[in-house]
Amino acid sequence: MTLSSSLLKSLFAALVLALLGGCTSAGLTARDPEVRRQAILDMRDEVLIDLYAMRPDTEAQIFSAVGFAVFSNANVGLILNVGGGIGIARHNGTGEDTYLRMGEVGVGLGAGVTDIRLVIVFHSEDALRRFTDVGFTVGVEADAAARAGDLGAATGAEAIADNLTVYQITESGLALQASLQGARYWLDPDLN
Repeated sequence: MTLSSSLLKSLFAALVLALLGGCTSAGLTARDPEVRRQAILDMRDEVLIDLYAMRPDTEAQIFSAVGFAVFSNANVGLILNVGGGIGIARHNGTGEDTYLRMGEVGVGLGAGVTDIRLVIVFHSEDALRRFTDVGFTVGVEADAAARAGDLGAATGAEAIADNLTVYQITESGLALQASLQGARYWLDPDLN
């Protein structure tokens, strides 16, 4: 077995783990759509509680915004960075929830496995509508985060557009990377 063959097999295994890891919380992989919906709602509540504990100012920002989205995402990187997850977007004015999936691929220098929670705050109707209708973002990402058990946490905020703010919470894992990421968000046809 050559080095490149071993590397490709390792990357494939990492991809499978990342895509499965983003959805392994209790209920997120259940066959019953009601069970999955409830698991996503529970995940959203847990992520928001964690974010408010780390950044208390975000609670007022999120609930005064047009809407917000919360995602659970697993990401694995070496040279090729891949990830996948599940989430929900809420329109604060109507109370409507939209269930979404996400996937991302990037190329860059780095190594690590991260379990990331994203909170995206929409400050305009147009930003929320574009996200739920089109759902595609590309951005440059540079991060260094580590957490093992209760030994640490990382949170960051990045305004990536005039009417959009993103908060990233690392739940576990170790990452040190700089990459050009492409993320795709789309409606979950089984849950909407």
